[in-house]
Amino acid sequence: MKNYDLIAILGPTATGKTALAAHLADRLGTEVISADSRQVYRRMDLGTGKDLVDYEVDGRHIPYHLIDIAEPGTKYNVFQYQQDFLKVYEDITSRGMLPIVCGGSGLYIESVLRGYRMADVPENKELRQRLEGKSLEELTEILKSYKTLHNNTDTDTAKRAIRAIEIAEFGQREETSFPEFHSLVIGVSIDRELRREKITRRLKQRLEEGMVDEVRNLLAEGIPAENLIYYGLEYKYLTMYATGQLSYDEMFSQLEIAIHQFAKRQMTWFRGMERRGVNIHWIEATLPMETKVEQIISLMNHE
Repeated sequence: MKNYDLIAILGPTATGKTALAAHLADRLGTEVISADSRQVYRRMDLGTGKDLVDYEVDGRHIPYHLIDIAEPGTKYNVFQYQQDFLKVYEDITSRGMLPIVCGGSGLYIESVLRGYRMADVPENKELRQRLEGKSLEELTEILKSYKTLHNNTDTDTAKRAIRAIEIAEFGQREETSFPEFHSLVIGVSIDRELRREKITRRLKQRLEEGMVDEVRNLLAEGIPAENLIYYGLEYKYLTMYATGQLSYDEMFSQLEIAIHQFAKRQMTWFRGMERRGVNIHWIEATLPMETKVEQIISLMNHE
């Protein structure tokens, strides 16, 4: 078996990558590190798609990390993620295991795989004042002008786009070191139409399971609506529905479109990673689980 430091499993939403990571971890006797920018938040379960049941394999619990580590309303970032990732990585490897990182947040996973040296970016009030009032489309165009790593997959609100510009403007100052890993990177691919079907089916299921109540409970805790809207996607549209800004049908329709667009942006990011030198081995999502695991084991042995 090749001497890998890390296995990464990535892919757009609704591809079953978490279940695959858990089954592979079960096979290898190891643990999973999440790379999801919103699953870090406690009590934000249905809206972030934690699907913790995926970490149960044949009655065995697969340990996972970097889920439920931050309070709703706070703004966790990639700099914090790298620091937390390293602590968990060192803990897992110190126990003689090969960690598996799994997620769909392109910025988080690439910052680990390519060893970006990040800085803890402070708020730039002058820049924020300058950008205030610009549309999301205008902000997205500004973001594209930066050559440094930035997050354009998850910027579906103006506030998130402004924060991404703030990070890009600050620049990647080499204030923290980050190791380079010898990683085997697995991408889970899925036919676009099948992905769309799965996204719609999963959205309906989560709504039936109480996703609206989850958002109402967070609001009842005293978390400001604008803080939940900042997280985008489900939290943006469900908060707008819960506060009377959208009807239920408007919420469902707009959210469904937004998730489809998000999945497309995720794939754009992963293709960009390949252009930036990350070798991704793509596996078809619809294959039986055992077949997918065997394909990864084979790549570990022969890659």
